[in-house]
Amino acid sequence: MIRFFRHYIPVSMLLLTLVEFLFFYYVSEFASERYGNAQLLGAISDAAYKPFMFAAILTLLNSTFGLYDWEWTKGVVSLLTRVVGSVFIAAGVLALGGQFLPQVFPVGAEYLVGIIVAGLASILIRLLFMEWDKTDLFKKRILVLGTGTRAAKIEELTASGEAQGLCIVGFMPLGAVHHYVSRERILEETERSLFETATHLGVSEIVVAVRERRGGGLPMTDLLECKLRGLHILDLPAFFERQTGILPLEAINASWMIFAEGFTQGSSRDVVKRLFDLVVSGSFLLMGMPIMLLTAALIRLESKGPVFYTQERIGQFGHPFTIFKFRSMFTDAEKDGLPVWARQKDDRTTRVGRFIRRTRIDELPQVLNVFFGHMSFVGPRPERPYFVNELAAQIPYYHARHSVKPGITGWAQVKFPYGASVEDAMNKLQYDLYYVKNHSLFLDLMVLLQTTQVVVLGKGVR
Repeated sequence: MIRFFRHYIPVSMLLLTLVEFLFFYYVSEFASERYGNAQLLGAISDAAYKPFMFAAILTLLNSTFGLYDWEWTKGVVSLLTRVVGSVFIAAGVLALGGQFLPQVFPVGAEYLVGIIVAGLASILIRLLFMEWDKTDLFKKRILVLGTGTRAAKIEELTASGEAQGLCIVGFMPLGAVHHYVSRERILEETERSLFETATHLGVSEIVVAVRERRGGGLPMTDLLECKLRGLHILDLPAFFERQTGILPLEAINASWMIFAEGFTQGSSRDVVKRLFDLVVSGSFLLMGMPIMLLTAALIRLESKGPVFYTQERIGQFGHPFTIFKFRSMFTDAEKDGLPVWARQKDDRTTRVGRFIRRTRIDELPQVLNVFFGHMSFVGPRPERPYFVNELAAQIPYYHARHSVKPGITGWAQVKFPYGASVEDAMNKLQYDLYYVKNHSLFLDLMVLLQTTQVVVLGKGVR
């Protein structure tokens, strides 16, 4: 993992993005030189625009279809579906660009050759990448201290395939009697020191997954030696923060949050975020007005009731505000007056409502909330007061998510399916705490990019 502005990005995926961009660039450059029409170019220097635009558009669309995340590694069918979708849309965009700006976009044979080669290369590069990822040659070797419930979470992470780029060499019991990890993964204790064991196993990182650290529960002297001799030492929250983008609730406490890096607010950060929100919300209002007017008309035609759905939500520092959304349910969705969790395939939604939820069009009126300053474009999902009180009573540190403005989209929204229970709310809070700890303009841009994936791929629809 490499860290940009406090957010972790897998080095392998960053390398894949760079390699593919350069490949697309040189494929387009070759096609332009081999099949291009020199008379279309205003100057020789203009030829550089074509490969750059070709590579940029394909890379952006590959990102939109999740081809720089780990999800495409789940199977060949998923890979082929995403590549075909990306190349198909890229072909349309490039063809349209070539009609109006042939000096900037590839046209004719150079366009056709570039698209075909790029599509095949996207598949081949990833198939090779999948084979390369199966080897442990370039993976970081990690030793885990502990065999209890915390260590078991790391083993679950490995089994689920989320511990990409890592090789867990084993779990050291440290004298524990009860074990929650597989017996074959537990290392036998020897006379070697911790550093000698780590060196023998070729380990470059040690993860501390021990709950009780007082009274000699941890070999502090050995850990200090490892630290001073170049090994990287991580506790469980830092490990999960880096690998999964969450802060596990069972592994953090108030003192850890107080002294940990992050969880900071500042006026400069607020000013930059507010300017960003104003520019983006203003642009969305201008570009999205035709879609919003059409949606409003369809809602009125299908069912009686208001076009907009207004509801009280809890904002930054616990202040309530009124949220605006397009109405996607029948007007008697909560006949008994009690709030109800939204759920998958909710039978209270209208036909238009199901469509606008799937495409996230129902969220567009929230741009007004962003423009007025009640919300931000990126932040934790704003909840209703009833659910906030219910969840805060059951989930520790729930109110920490209210230290930043709520958002139309957010880290939890793009990383976790739509929640409809207290357990789901606990899982989403782990992502919200990561965002609160590490929020930056860079992370906001990453969330917005992944939001396009959610819309295009229909993930998390309820």
